[in-house]
Amino acid sequence: MAMLASALTGWAGTASAQEADAGQRLFQQRCGACHQVATPRNGVGPNLQGVIGRAAGSVQGFNYSPALRDSGITWDAGTLEIFLANPAAMVRGTRMTQRFNNADERRAIIGFLSAR
Repeated sequence: MAMLASALTGWAGTASAQEADAGQRLFQQRCGACHQVATPRNGVGPNLQGVIGRAAGSVQGFNYSPALRDSGITWDAGTLEIFLANPAAMVRGTRMTQRFNNADERRAIIGFLSAR
């Protein structure tokens, strides 16, 4: 898995305006019930402002699972790609249950988060 994460780390791509709109729409539809990006407010999930480059489990005031808090992960395009595809496979014991099976949707959401 480390090789895959390393290979995906360089992936980020420059999103077009249309891709950015798709990422925002998908985020609102699939993630927005639990996560915020417009405000630093935590909800069911932690806020995702500035998630790229942030250590997993480090948002103040959010009650993370010990598994995610102690994972040693730093979020980037590659680690988010793997996590969003199957959170429990990457971090056994995480409370994140939402999976994104569609690679294009994952990339769009990651692109949107990268701009935040």
